Amino acid sequence: MDKWHWGIDLGGTKIEGVIFKILDRKPEILVRKRIPTESQGGYDHILNRISLLLEELGKESGMQPNRLGIGTPGTYDPVTFIHKNSNTTCLNGKPFKSDLETRLGLPLFMANDANCFAVAEATLGAVPQQVPGARVVFGIIMGTGVGGGVVVDGRVIHGRHGIGGEWGHIRTEENDIVCYCGHTGCNENVMSGPALERYYQGLSGKFLPMKEIVLAWRKGSDPHAQATRDRLLSNFGLASSYIVNVLDPDAIVIGGGLGQIDELYESGQGEILKHMFNDRCETPLLRPLLGDSAGVIGAALLAR
Repeated sequence: MDKWHWGIDLGGTKIEGVIFKILDRKPEILVRKRIPTESQGGYDHILNRISLLLEELGKESGMQPNRLGIGTPGTYDPVTFIHKNSNTTCLNGKPFKSDLETRLGLPLFMANDANCFAVAEATLGAVPQQVPGARVVFGIIMGTGVGGGVVVDGRVIHGRHGIGGEWGHIRTEENDIVCYCGHTGCNENVMSGPALERYYQGLSGKFLPMKEIVLAWRKGSDPHAQATRDRLLSNFGLASSYIVNVLDPDAIVIGGGLGQIDELYESGQGEILKHMFNDRCETPLLRPLLGDSAGVIGAALLAR
């Protein structure tokens, strides 16, 4: 196996590439580079931008890859071989993986951003440092959107339809909020940052960004902020209990902007326990350690 790992993380506004090797169970980065996605240019332009970034990584490193991991918005369907569920909508319905493999002349290993985050933290991040020997890990991203990924023995579980770990599209409450997927009640429209901001605005009649809502509930003088906190914690507990009851993971890692909220770690296990098929919850809830490198590092690890 080559000691150098190559990965690309495709985002709506930027494409990031990395080359690294693993030293003492940590990533030692040789080259890390970002370029704008320019997704407004369309499908073929995005393919060209990825090709350009890979070329620049090769120039800076003096090397060429023989395989490549890539993290994407949305997911590759292993049955139909097309891309789906992406908020970069020009990718949807296209044979993105095979087109990119043809363009680059490389075998590709592809997963969505939440899966990449999960495999990075499970392999080189928080999990091996804090829960050594963990085999089953669930990674959560809570920010502008909500997502999840399942990792078993260091490998992402994609699933029959390519939707393994889609935590953002389970239902935690009955509501009439229509998700972009076409269903109502999706967790992403309950627990994401924008969803919680809308909830607070509906109660209070005024808009506050999520950081200010958190400060307000900690001061204890804003009942609408406290109701928003309760909505977050109760739905987090219910949604996570589904994962714990089905997979019983050795650890859960929480990333994204909302993953920095202390109350999730202080109260999360208790909220899970309310819905759990057990009399105690010992599932550790971990803060990530790889920061904004997790996505691109996880993408590279897909190609192992």
